[in-house]
Amino acid sequence: MVESEVAVAPTRDRTLPGTETGPGGLLQLLRDGRARTRADLVAETGQSRSTIATRVDALLATGLVASVGSRASTGGRPPTAFAFDPTSRVVLGVDLGAAHGRLAVTDLAGSILAEHAEPVRISDAPEKVLGWVARTGHELLDRAGRPSTDLAGLGLGLPGPVEHSTGRPVDPPIMPGWHGVDVPGILGAHFAAPILVDNDVNLMALGEHAMGFPDVDDLLFVKVATGIGAGIIADGELRRGAQGAAGDLGHMAVPGGEPRLCTCGNTGCVEALASGNAIATKLREAGIDATTSDDVVALVRAGDPTATATLRQAGRELGAVLAGTVSLLNPSVVVIGGSLSAAGEQLLAGIREVVYARSLPLATQHLQIVGTRTARQAAVLGASVLASDFALSTARIDALTAP
Repeated sequence: MVESEVAVAPTRDRTLPGTETGPGGLLQLLRDGRARTRADLVAETGQSRSTIATRVDALLATGLVASVGSRASTGGRPPTAFAFDPTSRVVLGVDLGAAHGRLAVTDLAGSILAEHAEPVRISDAPEKVLGWVARTGHELLDRAGRPSTDLAGLGLGLPGPVEHSTGRPVDPPIMPGWHGVDVPGILGAHFAAPILVDNDVNLMALGEHAMGFPDVDDLLFVKVATGIGAGIIADGELRRGAQGAAGDLGHMAVPGGEPRLCTCGNTGCVEALASGNAIATKLREAGIDATTSDDVVALVRAGDPTATATLRQAGRELGAVLAGTVSLLNPSVVVIGGSLSAAGEQLLAGIREVVYARSLPLATQHLQIVGTRTARQAAVLGASVLASDFALSTARIDALTAP
């Protein structure tokens, strides 16, 4: 048994990087990867030479900052330059979907060092699924050649609502037996590192933002797979809402939509009409053999006209819901991800058709509606970002370097 902790990801530091009072603040400045000398850091932060020297030494002792050579001398001893070393620690990202599990060991910059995916049923007992996560996580650490002591954190995404402050699922519709389960506590028995748990679509939004659109401050990520959900990046930050339910797009009603029963108990939800399961059901009703989102994708790629038309209509139905969301949130980019996005342009075309027609012109003037750039790795990359940001937070580093 090992000891761990329940971790809550910090909100983004509001002060300028490097201006906080401790070593943690200085690390935020160095996280851009650019090498700086002590004199550079004095100039950028306005702090004294002795203060900068003390803080640099503290960061060097952690291994998170390393010497990267000397600059040309203007007289006297050449100054040494320092930079953030993202390879000094690793994090473990975990993506659990309705029928899949994917894990990746990454460095602190999100570069994947080892990865594994296989079919996993989230409807199985939590102890069984999380036991698989623990075993596979340690196997990946071994494959990456990193000892468990190098693990700075673990981020995990679940396909249902999560109480962010505790990491416990809350009445997840497709996860029987998971309500209130102490996910961080169970995994904490296997990993001596902070455990952070969030909804999988939130992590997809984080991953897509960090790795696909780092310069975009307002982004909406929409997952279209077994279910439908959204992750919201606004002003560069993930927005979870008051109880963590922000982005629950799948249970918004499609205007004028067919009153099909949804898993939530209501009728006409976009998830009941446009998800991978919903499309597969419609195809079966038309006499076409389809069970999963992957079946739908295969049929569309093979040129099946009924599957193609059904997918395009699903895009229109999703677009009818997204039109109001775009007018409300005014994102710069809407990213369509999830397994159904692999079908290509037909889904996107249906969404664009309705969003551009129904949303406010000002909101769509420069709006991009595009496919995912991180594909099936979005959630594990987002989990990596979640864990890394916690491990490298100002408060965490100040505590780590405290005398």
